[in-house]
Order: sequence, then C-alpha cells, then structure tokens
Amino acid sequence: MKNIVVLTGAGISADSGLSTFRDSDGLWANHRIEDVCTAEAMIYNRNGVIDFYNERRKELLGVEPNAAHYALAHLQDKFDVQIITQNVDDLHERAGSKNVLHLHGELLKLRSSKNPEAIVDMDGWKQDYDTRHPDGSLLRPHIVFFGEAVPNLPAAVDLCSKADMFIVIGTSLQVYPAASLVQYIRRDIPVRLVDPGTPDIRYIANPFVHIKKRAAEGVPELVDELMGLA
Repeated sequence: MKNIVVLTGAGISADSGLSTFRDSDGLWANHRIEDVCTAEAMIYNRNGVIDFYNERRKELLGVEPNAAHYALAHLQDKFDVQIITQNVDDLHERAGSKNVLHLHGELLKLRSSKNPEAIVDMDGWKQDYDTRHPDGSLLRPHIVFFGEAVPNLPAAVDLCSKADMFIVIGTSLQVYPAASLVQYIRRDIPVRLVDPGTPDIRYIANPFVHIKKRAAEGVPELVDELMGLA
C-alpha cells in the first residue's frame, strides 16, 4: 500500500471550532443560500456576500488545526497522501499536509469576476466591497458557489482511481458531486470512514470499517495503526 487518498468534510474542521454549514444550528440555518452563496447574489447582494465571507475568514484566522489535521500530515512520513477536501479553510496546509486539493474553493483567496483562473491571495480577513483584480473586474471570493461547476472534480476523480486506500473523514457523503468520488475507487481497496454519525455508504462496496468517533479522536488512532503497518 503506497497511495492513500483522504476525503475530508466539515467534521474535521468542526473539531477546530469552525462553524459548519448543514447542521441544525449551522450557517445555513441563519442564512439563505440564495443570498450569500450564488453567482446571482454577487450581483444583487454583493456587500452581503462579502460580509458573509469576511466573517468566515475572521473566524478561520482565530482557530488552529486539530489532532486530526496533524495526524494526516504525519501520515506523509511513510505514505503518499493526497487530501481531497470539501472544506474551504487552510487547516490541512497549516498542519503540514503538502498535497491538498480543494473542491469548493479556498476562503483566503479571491478571484477575478471575469477569469476564474485569475486568483489572488488575501492579506488578512477583510475584502473591501470595491476591490478589483488587475484585469479591472471586481474581485469575488474564490468559492465554488451553488450552481457552479466544480473545476477540481476531474483531478479528484483521477486521484481516487489511483488510490491503494481511501479514507473518509467528517462528511455525510450526501453533498454532491464530492460524495460521488467513492464510486471511482477500485473495489478491492480498503475504505476507512471516521465519523460519529451515519453517513450515506450505499455506494461503498469495498472492504470497509466505520470508526464512529469524531475526527480529532478517530483519525490519530487510525494513523497510528497505519504507521505501525508500514
């Protein structure tokens, strides 16, 4: 076993204290998706969208990676680890993970309204309402809004097809297209799922173990086990 591919969701970031989106008390309980997370909202509610993501960045810069993030970074010592994350935070990178593919964008980056590939890093948490890209267009959060294509999905599919082990952490496997990635792994490779809840596993036909623990507890235990086998 050489290539380990890891799919992470909101549960791993929640253990660092970040607000989740879909829980009963999550962000979508307090905000309408249509008002803060669509391309249309950037037109009719630009200031509201920017305020929403400024708050998310401010929150992010006030937390640190947790034991699960650090454990995955440690796993790189003996394996080729590729992380595919649904999260827009940078906690994997801050913990030391080197290969992180963000499916839904990155909170600490902005991009041109004209060219999705014209991306700039942020300095701090605050985006001003009228900030423009060098190409002259208004900058927008580097976030994949609802209804938009997921540009990194083909790269994620390719990584999954080459995995020797697949690990799922802190996701319900109900958010598509990310949840569809389990359908691209080889059916003979082992799958480990770390989540205290009951994710949708109907499409997992592989040798499978569900570790029903929160990420910060279950991931370090799993990594210790794998390191012992290497």
